[in-house]
Amino acid sequence: MGSRTLRAVVALAGATALTVALGACGGDDDGGGSGGGKTLNVLIGANTQYPQEQQDWQKSVSDKFKAQTGADVKWETFASANDELTKIQTSVVSGTGPDVYAIGTTLTPTAYSTRAFVTLGDEEWQKLGGKDKFVPSSLGISGPDAENQIGVPWVGRPFVMVYNTEMLKAAGIAKPATTWDELTQHAKQLTKGDQYGLAVAYKDNFDPWKFIWGMSVQAGNPIVDGKTARIADPAVSKAYQTYFGWLTKDKVVDPAAVGWTNSQAVAAFAKGKTGYFALTSALAAKSLDAGAVKGKWAFTLLPTVPPGATTRPANGVEAASILSGDNLLVADYSKNQDLAFQFVKLITDQEAQLDIYAKLGQLPANAAAAQTLLSDPRLGPVVEAQKKSVATPFTGAWADIQLALTNAVVQSIPDLSSGSISDAQIDSRLAAAQKTAQSSLDRAK
Repeated sequence: MGSRTLRAVVALAGATALTVALGACGGDDDGGGSGGGKTLNVLIGANTQYPQEQQDWQKSVSDKFKAQTGADVKWETFASANDELTKIQTSVVSGTGPDVYAIGTTLTPTAYSTRAFVTLGDEEWQKLGGKDKFVPSSLGISGPDAENQIGVPWVGRPFVMVYNTEMLKAAGIAKPATTWDELTQHAKQLTKGDQYGLAVAYKDNFDPWKFIWGMSVQAGNPIVDGKTARIADPAVSKAYQTYFGWLTKDKVVDPAAVGWTNSQAVAAFAKGKTGYFALTSALAAKSLDAGAVKGKWAFTLLPTVPPGATTRPANGVEAASILSGDNLLVADYSKNQDLAFQFVKLITDQEAQLDIYAKLGQLPANAAAAQTLLSDPRLGPVVEAQKKSVATPFTGAWADIQLALTNAVVQSIPDLSSGSISDAQIDSRLAAAQKTAQSSLDRAK
């Protein structure tokens, strides 16, 4: 085992919550450059909301890349953060796998810790059209600093709420909620008969921890403080109590939400019987316009004042969203790096960025493409959320921490299904999550 692989294995040892698949992924090529007869392997997240549209987009990109380079594209997908990290682990250990990875921004620090991806210098950025091609804020989690970046911004997904304008008006609510307590109060006003105040995707693979992180940092607790985990903290406990309480105590969420993914929650809101959907992005617009809420919905910022407060404390952060989206990484082991950078350039150019927005609702990271969308008034809150997005901590331990926050929800699903969960149960799960997070931080470089 080479020194690079050994370092990568050590760096990934913190992901102890995962089951590591040891079979190799991809790796069909044996030469660099471009030309016919070669295949570029690309790993990308599965779009469960628009699966057919994603397949159509993939075919379109493959056809353009084939015409441009003569090479084929072989796509591989992942469906969860757990799966995403396992794919990285497997490929790093084996030294083979995808040439290009499209991974979530929050997993970029863990990928960086493996030292298995190309560091982007002036030469690499020029191949892509220059660093100024991208929205400046989208570079905020490409690496630990400007000189050590591995992630090329691809698409942005700042999170917002969506609300039913007619339902709020009928309930006498003049404007959408700006604090979490106000959101809970609005949801109570909106819940009656066959209506619910709030749609929440409790069983989604990606959603739950984002609520907890947002509420916590708004309260002044960053979850990670240097090399110290702060999950066993009153602010985090309050966040979980609020999040679970919408279902168990406040009764403002459809009980079926215990089993909902994000796409199912979108579908439920689109039926026109729910006041707010609390965590979504521009991706939802297509589904909403196809539902009963067409012409009756609007985006708004997520609350930025923590639960139990009417104003944000002095040490609280105005985090409207995590810095969310996908980065493109080129594998250091790839024998097709020239092809890989041609591919990355293709899908980050203005035309391709506008195309993926039109087909899948993914916000462009390309600055010129993003500028053209400012004329859409519905996107105003989304653009504002992008500006007020805050990056999660850049540490190789973050993957474990994110999964620990998620697992606290997964472990609570049976309790939520039964209709109640105690503060003691929550705190017990947070103590376990704290132990996992601190152990990972202790091992992280």
